Amino acid sequence: MGAVNGPRPPGAPTGPGPGTPPAGPGAPGRVLRVAGPLVETTYLPGTAMHGLLALGPSGLTGEVVALRGDTAVVQAYEYTGGLAPGDPVRPGGGPLAAPLGPGLLGGVFDGLLRPLAGAPERLVPGAAPAPDRRRWRFRPLAAEGDRAAGGGVLGEVTGPVAGPDGGAAGPGPVPLPVLVPPGCGGPVRRIAPEGAYPADAVLAVVGGAEVPMTVRWPVRRPRPVRGRTGTREPLRTGQRVLDLLFPVVRGGTAAVPGGFGTGKTVLLQQIAKWCDADVIVHVGCGERGNEMADVIDELAALEDPRTGGLLADRTVVLATTSDMPMMAREAAVHTGATVAEYFRDAGLDVVLIADSTSRWAEALREFASRSGELPAEEGYPAGLASRLAAFYERAGAVTTLGGRPGSVTVVGAVSPPGGDTAEPVTAQTERFVRCLWTLDPDLAHARHYPAVSWSGSFSRDAAAVGAGQAAAGDPDWAGRRARTAALLAGADRLAGLVDLVGVTALPAAERMTVLGGRLLREAVLQQSALSPNDAHCSAAKTAALAEAALAVAGRCRELAAAGTPPADVEEADFGPLLRAREETGPDDASGVAARRDAVLAALAVLGGGPR
Repeated sequence: MGAVNGPRPPGAPTGPGPGTPPAGPGAPGRVLRVAGPLVETTYLPGTAMHGLLALGPSGLTGEVVALRGDTAVVQAYEYTGGLAPGDPVRPGGGPLAAPLGPGLLGGVFDGLLRPLAGAPERLVPGAAPAPDRRRWRFRPLAAEGDRAAGGGVLGEVTGPVAGPDGGAAGPGPVPLPVLVPPGCGGPVRRIAPEGAYPADAVLAVVGGAEVPMTVRWPVRRPRPVRGRTGTREPLRTGQRVLDLLFPVVRGGTAAVPGGFGTGKTVLLQQIAKWCDADVIVHVGCGERGNEMADVIDELAALEDPRTGGLLADRTVVLATTSDMPMMAREAAVHTGATVAEYFRDAGLDVVLIADSTSRWAEALREFASRSGELPAEEGYPAGLASRLAAFYERAGAVTTLGGRPGSVTVVGAVSPPGGDTAEPVTAQTERFVRCLWTLDPDLAHARHYPAVSWSGSFSRDAAAVGAGQAAAGDPDWAGRRARTAALLAGADRLAGLVDLVGVTALPAAERMTVLGGRLLREAVLQQSALSPNDAHCSAAKTAALAEAALAVAGRCRELAAAGTPPADVEEADFGPLLRAREETGPDDASGVAARRDAVLAALAVLGGGPR
């Protein structure tokens, strides 16, 4: 028998665990061993892999991860202190499933999708969440006798009402269709009339199957689609270094590796605030509680430029902080992916942010060590690569079962210990993502934010985005990106030599390359998350800033080639260009062009007049 983790908390409820269906009939099994989140129980008839069990008198939620003869190995999703050998175990229904419905938007949940808003400071193990008593406006779009297939639209939920009398509480931030569940189909035998209904109401009957407003879906099973589609449309993040040099397409994947203090969390917050997705699903996996509180507070205070309401109204936050149970963190990324797929099936573009997948991998490692699984590199389980691949494969631009386009873009943070990007999680993640946004500690120490390394990052979507931008009316996009990358690479190549002998020892052409790299870094790539004008940048302003810096750098090279002393060029006033990013509005491309022209005019005087 294994050791017990501690005394049972006083006042713990005796009902079934949160999010767990009522226990099935029959004699209960019993707990054999407890080792942290790993619990061994006797085998219960009908128990299957990934099935839920209710553990102990409190009904703690656990999931079967292995069957060994007459023993079941269970991972517990809640604190197991007080769970003892001999405690009863009852079946908890099917696999771990998430309730998907209109009540998700604007909510804060834990890794099992239990609401945290209004919850006590510390959740009691086994405590059931408070029911959602809101009523939602439903408008039918199908009629009795119509035929509907899986994924077909039956109606639309447009928002909550103020009370049972049906008084309006304002429009919903994202209207959601009520869909025929996958695998169902047939004639519509009944559909509810227009009105206000609770989240668990049955709104229609299709082919003998009831269609509720809120459906449950197993979190480890991807929701089906009609097919995947290629796309060349970029996801606009509002961050210049990403949109200009390392774009990601809608439905793509990106990883953000960075050590402590490199600005990883702030960059992800900026993407969540300013990207042009319809819905944001933010999974805080093992992060510090104060960081998650900051994310929630900022989302609740930030105005949504699309609707004029609050950005939080189209955001779902899963907060599984470092002090929460380890396996709840493991489940959070799967739950987040399922929530993102639900909104994707509604025909929306979704961004799933996982911060961070390293903490998720650490939960896998800890559980694997307790269960005796054969360790691989640095103690991580041998299946780490396949689990990372399965997570990132849930991204994609698709045609839904109902024929609508939708997408899930996955952005995962990686926190390598000590900034070692050769460690297993970072190395394996690079294999499965389309974009890598590596954060450079040297840039962060120099207060250059976002600290995205232009030499250590890549985008496999750049060619597709370039073709798409050319078709959309910006044929210079690929050339602009190539010229920017080439100038930055040239400046980096000379950086070591400058440190050794000084910039004045270089030939004039190389001095102008160093100057051009500095203009690009300070005028374009650097961006302040605290500035109202600079926190977000439109595509037009990004292009204008890049073109301005390239034009000024090109003019400096011409002056040096014509015999103007390099020192005179370097001492010119580039202030209007360097201040343009903060002195012009997020969409003010014309203001950037005016400042560019002012700098070019000053350089023309330096060179003896216009050319």
